[in-house]
Amino acid sequence: MGSIQKITPNFWFDYQAEEAAKFYTSIFQDSEIIKVSRYMNEGKEIHGKDEGTVMTVDFQLEGQRFVALNGGPQFKFNEAISFIVHCANQEEVDYFWEKLSEGGDESAQQCGWLKDTFGVSWQIVPDSLQELLNQPDPVISEKVMKAMLQMKKIDINALKEVQSRN
Repeated sequence: MGSIQKITPNFWFDYQAEEAAKFYTSIFQDSEIIKVSRYMNEGKEIHGKDEGTVMTVDFQLEGQRFVALNGGPQFKFNEAISFIVHCANQEEVDYFWEKLSEGGDESAQQCGWLKDTFGVSWQIVPDSLQELLNQPDPVISEKVMKAMLQMKKIDINALKEVQSRN
C-alpha cells in the first residue's frame, strides 16, 4: 500500500460524500475511490446515522489523497478554503471550469474562482497567470490585473492581448 500521506484534506458533507467523490474522480486523471467505510449501529446515539450508510470515502485526485465524511448538516463549505487547479493551457482551464462549475453557484464565480455543486470552492488557474500579472512595467501589470478582475473564468489570450497592446 505504500506510505501514508502526511496531510490529507477532509471534506465534511451532510450526506453527499460518495456522490462528491464520484463526481471529482470523474473529472481528474490519476483518480480513484480507494475505500468506502460505513456507519455501524455502535455510536448511533452520537452520529445519528443508519447502520450501513456511507461514513467516509477515501479517494485520490491526481495522486493527492482526500477523505469525504458524511458528518451531518452542522457545517458548510465556504471560500476560506479552496483548492487550486494548476492548468497548463486554456484548454485545461476550460475543461476544469466547465466540469467543476456544473450545477454550482454562478454568483460565486470571479477571477478564476468557482463554487461547485457541493459548495466547495476551486481556483482554476493557468500556469502563465503569474507571468502575465508580474510584468517589468507596473502600468502593464495593472492593466492585466484590471482585465483579470473583470473575468469569471480566466481567458489567457485576452490577458496576453492586454499585455501586448502596451
